[in-house]
Amino acid sequence: MPLDDLNTLDDLASALASDARFVDFPLARRGQGWLAVLAGQGTLVLGDLALLRQSASSLVMELVEQAAKEGFGLLLLGREPDFEGLDALRAVGTFGLVAMPVSRSRMRIHLINGADRQNLRTLADERQRTGERYRFELGEMMETSRALASERDDRRLLSLILERARFLTNADAGSIYIAEGGRGAAQARTLRFAVAQNDSVSFDFKEVNLPVDASSIVGRAVLDGEVINIPDLYLLDQPGRNPWRFRHDRSFDRMTGYQARSMLTVALRSKGDEIIGCVQLINRRRIGAPTPLKGGDFDAWVEPFDDRAIELATALASQAGVTLENTLLYGEIQRLFEGFVAASVTAIESRDPTTSGHSQRVARLTVALAEEVHRIETGPFARLRFDDNELKELEYAALLHDFGKVGVREHVLVKARKLYDHERDLVLARLDFVRVQIEADALRRKLAAVEAHGARVARPILEGIDAEVAAQLAELEEFRATMLAANEPTVLDDDKASSLDRMASATWIDPAGATRPLLAPGELGALAVRRGSLTPSERQEIERHVVHTIQFLSGIPWGRKYARIPEIAGAHHEKLDGSGYPRGLPGAEIPVESRMMTIADIFDALTASDRPYKSAVPVARALAILADEVKRGCCDAALFDVFASREIWRRTMPSPP
Repeated sequence: MPLDDLNTLDDLASALASDARFVDFPLARRGQGWLAVLAGQGTLVLGDLALLRQSASSLVMELVEQAAKEGFGLLLLGREPDFEGLDALRAVGTFGLVAMPVSRSRMRIHLINGADRQNLRTLADERQRTGERYRFELGEMMETSRALASERDDRRLLSLILERARFLTNADAGSIYIAEGGRGAAQARTLRFAVAQNDSVSFDFKEVNLPVDASSIVGRAVLDGEVINIPDLYLLDQPGRNPWRFRHDRSFDRMTGYQARSMLTVALRSKGDEIIGCVQLINRRRIGAPTPLKGGDFDAWVEPFDDRAIELATALASQAGVTLENTLLYGEIQRLFEGFVAASVTAIESRDPTTSGHSQRVARLTVALAEEVHRIETGPFARLRFDDNELKELEYAALLHDFGKVGVREHVLVKARKLYDHERDLVLARLDFVRVQIEADALRRKLAAVEAHGARVARPILEGIDAEVAAQLAELEEFRATMLAANEPTVLDDDKASSLDRMASATWIDPAGATRPLLAPGELGALAVRRGSLTPSERQEIERHVVHTIQFLSGIPWGRKYARIPEIAGAHHEKLDGSGYPRGLPGAEIPVESRMMTIADIFDALTASDRPYKSAVPVARALAILADEVKRGCCDAALFDVFASREIWRRTMPSPP
């Protein structure tokens, strides 16, 4: 046997310490029946099969399993009989076999091969971990993409962007700044400190505006559009550590005990490559870092943002910038739309100033009723739910429910009494003319009697004429009072109707000598209206405002979210018994939202104090009238019960009048 052959593990240990051929494999540790050497960046464990099996038959299995689990290389040394039964262990892990005795040169080759296998395994494991990490990051980016795309509230979106950016880069804190101002010179723009998050300290967040200039990190990022990665803000004052010439303000750190160390600032770009803000990430945490960070944790657990963190933050910032731009644009469109609705309501009320505020009150009452119904978990409304879009749809429908009134002639729309003012004045003028006729005729008759009989003899004749004139003028005044009383939009009783008939049968002689009725047919028809101020034709014209509303609203491209606005608004005058208008829908075909609006509309019309043709009724009386509508089968009983029992009406009036 050659003198340099290795027969035992002890021989190998001695050779590792003394033979220059093993300089690349320094001994690291040693135990009973095994030793570990450093092999490049990994570890090789060499085990003596004979000693391991002699100590315990299971030690070999445990060693193979441990090598597979912990990722170190394994060489098993032994003689031919020791290798029996090891094939089954190949399923457990990878290991090499060294037949003893072995020359030092061959042992070195075994160690090199073992190190190569270990390096390959380490590389494969690293690639696997990298692949798993990349798959995880890709999944998170896709999930982030879906989450960002579904958010339309700009503040929630900003919080979500920052939350996801911090998660992907393992940042302890961060903030987002939004660029605002003109599109001209950059100096005209400002940066709004829009949102901030910190896992380690709590603080009162306040929005502030900063100038867009090179004096601040975020300003520089917006001006240049470059990624600014600062490994440690506390080292900026050291030579060569601050090529940007920034000065770090530590007032927040002194106030809270926090330490902003590593910082990554990435610009947010729109799809047109315009910089619309930036996201700033603070303190990348090492794996296993405690929460919250405090005291010495900032030295021990905070590290600079690496290239992969920059890649992830940049990718997210690109996506977030486009999404944020879309959301801000969506917000502008939403505000534009809200302005359009408000302007439409103003247009409605400008046609009929006496109903000012009616549309807003009906909208508040209707939405409040829907919200209350949404909370009910039993009974007929147990499954009726309204999401935010549906409530907004209902609000718009209620605000615009009377928009069709712009298509109604203004004098009909604002008609406060049965006769228009010019018609009333014409009747009054006619009565005055008739009075003058009566008085003039009486004077002519008196003159003729005096001329024919003399003053003394004509006295009884004159007294008879005076009595006749007094009776005629009294009747005329009665007609005047009857007309004025009947002209009011109150319920016309039988006595007034009878007086109107007598007045209509009376005649007068016009200046051309033609005999005419004291009340024209149209005047009589208007004054004979039993309830309200509108004639049947005028009421029909008013009722057509719903048709105009449907036509107007149907011409607006509401989109899928608000597609039912014309349907809801167009059915608010329908009644459950089918007696409503404009289509006479039965209850099953009337949308529940329209039934809610019907109750709100009637209630506000009854209690509103701004109608010149009627006085506001007390809440109790209004509820009683609505209850009567329910009994007659016109209004929804279950919805009215919610409206009354939960005092929805208080949403527009703090206390009963």
